[in-house]
Amino acid sequence: MEIRILGPISIEPIGTVSTRLAPKPRKILALLLLNANKIVSTASLMTELWGETPPKSATTTLQTYVLHLRKALGALWEIDLPDIAKNVLTTHTNGYMLSISPGTVDLHVYNKLVADGRRALEEGQIERGAARFDEALALWSGPPLADVPIGPLLEAEVMRLEEDRLGILEDRISADLRLGRHHQLLGELTSLVAQHPFHEGLHEKLMVALHRSGRRHQALDVYQRLRSSLVDELGIDPSPRLQRLHQSVLASDPRLDNAAA
Repeated sequence: MEIRILGPISIEPIGTVSTRLAPKPRKILALLLLNANKIVSTASLMTELWGETPPKSATTTLQTYVLHLRKALGALWEIDLPDIAKNVLTTHTNGYMLSISPGTVDLHVYNKLVADGRRALEEGQIERGAARFDEALALWSGPPLADVPIGPLLEAEVMRLEEDRLGILEDRISADLRLGRHHQLLGELTSLVAQHPFHEGLHEKLMVALHRSGRRHQALDVYQRLRSSLVDELGIDPSPRLQRLHQSVLASDPRLDNAAA
């Protein structure tokens, strides 16, 4: 059994579940998967389904949705309904819990790979750390929960996951720069700064990669374009850190060529 939520929700062997579950049971499944092996309160589920104004029938309707979800999971995994209710999607005093092996959910595998990568970097194993981050990022097939009509709680979780992914992507690029892979990064970084036009960290890495590739003029152009965007759109200047990098590129500071820096 393999469950994917870093993209459309997908459960092996059927693939995506959007054709098997109505939108609201899908929301419940998403919230339970994000909190696998933990109780998700009834109040949280109601907030996700109906916001701050649940209908009077909310409790009964929620129970009906959970029943539909149990039936769908039972049919998928060939487990009868009583066993699903007793051992898989269980009812508790204040909510529901989905009990599954962590190794079957892509998010849990992602978190483990990220932890392994960070540990490798702390131990000075830069290549191993970059490889672990690459493995983690490869698990993503699109925006998390891409086929779920998200409510307030899932929206916050999706934003958190996407920010985490971008942070790990930055960490992997930093590791690659330390390994002297600046030429290989140019295409990826050029695409990333186009997707994130105000992200200073990505612009910084593109400037460094360009400078180390002997393209100092283009590195300076990257800074000027970012500065113009920040001033025109947000009314702010680049951070002191990025300004210092700009001065270093202007001065052809030899320290910028140190891949281990």
